[in-house]
Amino acid sequence: MSILDVQDLTIRFGGVTALDDVSFEVPEGCVCGLIGPNGAGKTTLFNCVSRLYECESGEIAFGGASLLAHPRHRVAGLGIGRTFQNLALFRSMSVLDNVMVGHHSRTRAGFLANALRLPRAGREDRATHDKALSLIAALGLEAHAATLVADLPFGTQKRVELARALAAEPKLLLLDEPASGLNHEEVEALGTLVQELRSRFSLTVLLVEHHMGLVMRISDRVVALNFGRVIAEGTPDEVQRHPDVVSAYLGTLNAA
Repeated sequence: MSILDVQDLTIRFGGVTALDDVSFEVPEGCVCGLIGPNGAGKTTLFNCVSRLYECESGEIAFGGASLLAHPRHRVAGLGIGRTFQNLALFRSMSVLDNVMVGHHSRTRAGFLANALRLPRAGREDRATHDKALSLIAALGLEAHAATLVADLPFGTQKRVELARALAAEPKLLLLDEPASGLNHEEVEALGTLVQELRSRFSLTVLLVEHHMGLVMRISDRVVALNFGRVIAEGTPDEVQRHPDVVSAYLGTLNAA
């Protein structure tokens, strides 16, 4: 069963067609790698799925229902979490506060209940706090819970952003270049962590990544884009050997 179904998706920026009739499915429970050279349309696709961009034509179905029928501020509540290629953390806030922010899409008390400090708001605050601490522990960030994000090394900040995305309790997690800026040991640890989180939280993961070794190691399925079109999809081995993929990467894929 597919949790994400993209059909005939097209979006243009001026005279540039960023996505051209893109169609693919992401089976529930899998790690799906989305690869392609720079400018292939990968991040544009992420921005369409997370509703930051409005597509010109096509359909995106999430859990069997149209995602395009919902405004962008409802996406997290529907069960889609996301990290960004460029970190989007609150640098002047602590790790704990950043992760707690991620859980607010799951709270229901509303402005009035919070302003009046009604019992329901207090219960939700405690639940959010406990949820954040649990995720901080799961990602090995306990020692940094009270630390300002700005004072953390880049690799640790990446984990904080991942914890914040998980705080929204997503069914589908979009990871945009999670290995960017990480050293070899951190990349290896990231791959293991993604697989562990997929199992622990029953996630489906859609991963945009240039680090081919990581993609091919942890993905169950891979979709390759070039110039806004799908040029191959299948298992990592099938996509890695596809002639159009090899041509798009000028042979560098097999060497990665």
